[in-house]
Amino acid sequence: MNSRNLSFRSGDLLESHRLKPGIRVLLGGATAIGPGKAALLEGIRETGSIAAAARSMRISYRRAWGLVTSMNACFREPLVVVTKGGSKHGGATLTETGGSVLAIYRSMEAEAAEALASQLQTLRALMSDTPD
Repeated sequence: MNSRNLSFRSGDLLESHRLKPGIRVLLGGATAIGPGKAALLEGIRETGSIAAAARSMRISYRRAWGLVTSMNACFREPLVVVTKGGSKHGGATLTETGGSVLAIYRSMEAEAAEALASQLQTLRALMSDTPD
């Protein structure tokens, strides 16, 4: 490999090989919140649009809409509310509950990573450098 083709810093390589736990919160058979749904909520909060959030995640609008519908069904109050299109264009907004769920989920991720750091380090030592 030619060093001129390296577009990342050495820290980026280390980061790409770092292990982190993934959390999915299940309600019955449905995933109420997980990594993808949390990323979608963040995208909606940042863009004000399900379509724009979907594009940034490289998923279809239909898939994103299904994820929003699923999340809204899993909680007592909706996490995302939408306004219809028309001449003023539509939009999507994270509700207060949606913001709370996202914050709680990110806190759970951080706490899990901290609690499992030692075991993840031991596990990483047993793993290959690249997943082929």
